[in-house]
Amino acid sequence: MNYTPGTTAANNASPQARPEATPCNIFDPTAHCHRIEGGDAALLFSALYLVAIGSAGIKASLPVHCADQFDDTDPKEAVQMSSFFNWLLLSLCVGGAISLTLLVWVQNNKGWDKGFAVSTGSMFLAFVVFLVGVPWYRIPVVGGKNALLEIGQVYVAAFRNRKLILPGNPEELYEISRMKGSAEAEEFVPHRDQFRSDLMYLSCVYQTCTQVSGQSGNPSTNGSSCRRRRQPTAASVEVLPGDASGAREDGAGMLPIFGCAIFMSTCLAQLQTFSIQQGTTMDTRILADHVKLPPATLPIIPISFMIIIIPLYDRVFVPFARRITGHRTGITYLQRIGVGLVLSCLSMATAALVETKRKKVAESHGMLDAIPVLQPLPISCLWLSLQYFIFGIADMFTYVGLLEFFYSQAPTPLKSVSISFLWCSMSVGYFLSTILVQVVNAATKNNTRSGGWLHGNNINRNHLNLFYWLLCVLSFLNFLNYLFWANWYKYRPQDKDDPSEDEKA
Repeated sequence: MNYTPGTTAANNASPQARPEATPCNIFDPTAHCHRIEGGDAALLFSALYLVAIGSAGIKASLPVHCADQFDDTDPKEAVQMSSFFNWLLLSLCVGGAISLTLLVWVQNNKGWDKGFAVSTGSMFLAFVVFLVGVPWYRIPVVGGKNALLEIGQVYVAAFRNRKLILPGNPEELYEISRMKGSAEAEEFVPHRDQFRSDLMYLSCVYQTCTQVSGQSGNPSTNGSSCRRRRQPTAASVEVLPGDASGAREDGAGMLPIFGCAIFMSTCLAQLQTFSIQQGTTMDTRILADHVKLPPATLPIIPISFMIIIIPLYDRVFVPFARRITGHRTGITYLQRIGVGLVLSCLSMATAALVETKRKKVAESHGMLDAIPVLQPLPISCLWLSLQYFIFGIADMFTYVGLLEFFYSQAPTPLKSVSISFLWCSMSVGYFLSTILVQVVNAATKNNTRSGGWLHGNNINRNHLNLFYWLLCVLSFLNFLNYLFWANWYKYRPQDKDDPSEDEKA
């Protein structure tokens, strides 16, 4: 999605920046491609960075804002909120389908500047629609202290009290009032045994104050000084995305789940990149000889599957599973994420088999050095739909599962930050994909004629099939790692619909 299409449209209006002005086929060794530079390059990169900034703001805030329109204490609205996350993904898929068909056609036939102009108009229309709904939005008021400041106070208190002893009675911890009528507008989070080593540092702040004050009828000077010190509560530790002590190897909170989601994004990045490169070498004709599928439109295949599958999942599978499990979302958040990780592993295995078949076709027809697009292999690009289909289902399970997990398990002040974990995992996964390609090429440069499994532009002579098998193995190991953390994680106690520990992934 493009959130700053105006700048990009202006950039593409420049004759030097428009692809039509400098036709180039990067797969053709005789082609001469000119590098963009100067003011055009500055305008291009400015547009790209504005896209990143705009995306960060919208992707972190939009899911939280929409989910806040539902009251999760109302059983009916809680079910509707779960469906909302499914429909949010569906809306993204519909938008992606439009961009991969209509916009690609406009860009290929009318020019990239006109294509981005359409994006500009679309975003302006979306902005107007958003403003129209302002009078009806529910805007929850978040009370209490600044959430990020409170996290910092937790780590400071942990270091300051690192040598003190955790009391056996949780009631001795420094905590907010559990009464609804409390003047402290903070969210109470019941204690979990996972975090007791973290709570040691905060509980001792409270215990030290009472001990010093209790030595006489009036608080001592030290006790008064301690009271004036801004103390984090035990609930503050319960919602930390990490371990306050820094000593435990297993981490805490949602951070391990966040880490396990990273590698799936790495697989997605590789699939998006290499599948398009594979498609440029294959026969893109569909529906006999009447319709050709441009390589840039190939991602429409998984998106089309998801547009069909998401409503079926929400309207058929979830009610059926709900009757069996009793859980309002059919299966738990962690189970849903786990299913997605398994399917991503199967998708990589399928991609490896499809690539093996594609290479055999190229070899058997003597077309290992054929120029992509101009000399397509006699194999349909629809073979790529197999890996796309499986990964599309995997993305549906994992994407929505992570959204629900990060939203439901985060405290109210940190919901936007928590939702950002999903997008951060995707960003880190894409960066990791680049590093992984470089590492693989460096490790295999002496074992292949091409100088590495993925080195060079001739995909027919590369070893993409072996790379996909590597991703399959790494995905399986990532899933095993996820199983450990999913069984270790304890749902927030106030989420009454969450299952017992033995029902998790």
